[in-house]
Amino acid sequence: MTLRLYDTRTRAKVDFQPVDPDHVRMYVCGPTVYDFAHIGNARPIIVFDVLFRLLRHLHGAEHVTYARNVTDVDDKINDRAADRGISIRELTDGTLAQFHKDIRALGVLMPDKVNQQGKPPQMVEPRATDHIAEMKAIIERLILRGVAYVAEEHVLFSVHAMEKLADVPPYGSLARRSLDEMLAGARVDVAPYKRDPMDFVLWKPSHDPQPGWPSPAGIATPGRPGWHIECSAMSMAKLLIPFGGGLACDDPARNVFDIHGGGIDLVFPHHENEIAQSCCAFGTPVMATVWMHNGFLQVEGEKMSKSLGNFITIRELLASDKFGGRAWHGDVLRLAMLRTHYRQPIDWTAQALLEAQQTLLRWYEDAPEGGSVDPGVVEALSDDLNTPAVLARLHQLGDPADRAATLAFLGFRVDAAALKGDTHVSDALRAQVETLLEARKSARAARNWPESDRIRDELAQLNIAVKDNKDGTTSWEVKV
Repeated sequence: MTLRLYDTRTRAKVDFQPVDPDHVRMYVCGPTVYDFAHIGNARPIIVFDVLFRLLRHLHGAEHVTYARNVTDVDDKINDRAADRGISIRELTDGTLAQFHKDIRALGVLMPDKVNQQGKPPQMVEPRATDHIAEMKAIIERLILRGVAYVAEEHVLFSVHAMEKLADVPPYGSLARRSLDEMLAGARVDVAPYKRDPMDFVLWKPSHDPQPGWPSPAGIATPGRPGWHIECSAMSMAKLLIPFGGGLACDDPARNVFDIHGGGIDLVFPHHENEIAQSCCAFGTPVMATVWMHNGFLQVEGEKMSKSLGNFITIRELLASDKFGGRAWHGDVLRLAMLRTHYRQPIDWTAQALLEAQQTLLRWYEDAPEGGSVDPGVVEALSDDLNTPAVLARLHQLGDPADRAATLAFLGFRVDAAALKGDTHVSDALRAQVETLLEARKSARAARNWPESDRIRDELAQLNIAVKDNKDGTTSWEVKV
């Protein structure tokens, strides 16, 4: 079956051909961990989780690597940690742990769920602060190639210098805008040390209490990376170097990976600047062969914003009555997200969640085991993740076992009791249950079966039934 994907760079659907026929590689921009993730953040997480599942189905789980990064060095993080009077690491670790809890509830595959015994992980979650050395190495290469320069303890990328290199794409090839158009639409720092307003920061000096590392390019003052360089370094570390590429490789073909994804708001400047950095560092005409971007999300017909009072986090949807007067099961949020094609804008409404809940209750009511993933659903997904066609196909399926297997393949728990029960649990009990389940997961990983059984019994005393699913996830429900 041919997989066709819409490429933002070419503005067309293309037949997907992996760079390496034996291994598909995908990178998606993940969260900046300074606060609770909002429902707009959940859209790329769910969309590219579905694509990851499809790629594993088509190519085999051991032949796909997915990197979803975590930005844990950022001025917003610094400011939030200072406001709360805690360390930056304490803030980022706590926020990341909450993010993981939230997206697990949405049925998203996690790094510890997709590792193969004795093999490299098929999903990785690199943190920016673990890859400072790679960032500095790329910066040094860009200076060597004449497309970056040092000014007042900063290192900046020169957009105009990029035009002199013959082996790289023109700046603006992803956004498809001229330099003048991009400058007019960008929030550009007009710092006096820039040679040109379009130049962007690769490295900047740090001052207490900002985090800092020894700087590249002979700069004496400790510093920290700019935002864009992080993803070039992390994609290199996880998708190029393990497959024979990286700065030590002279073969441009080894320094390209397959799919780069994220929200449409990242096309410019973030992804445009990633392309500039990576292509200039490696001498490649492309950074990734396919660029995919999901559309914007609005809430009840309006742009989501705190000023309008319609800003809603994933946690609030899962565990409070802030939206629609009730809490919602993660499967409901997942289905509501997939009802709209990923490239189209989505209107997040309470009515859509209610309809998703009712649909899932019908599908889950009689969901026997033993079915197979429906080929028609795989075919629809293979047409640029056509999830509206997928849902239409699920409505048509006559075999409930096949529908249940297909829903599980798509990331749903297929648990009617949990769908009815755990949306009405108090925040305190939900937190207690999730803490116990995390402890039980650690015990099982250590093969400490007595401790695992003890925790299950403790959960039973709380009137909580636990179910270990075939895909490695664990679901739970209040016993009635």
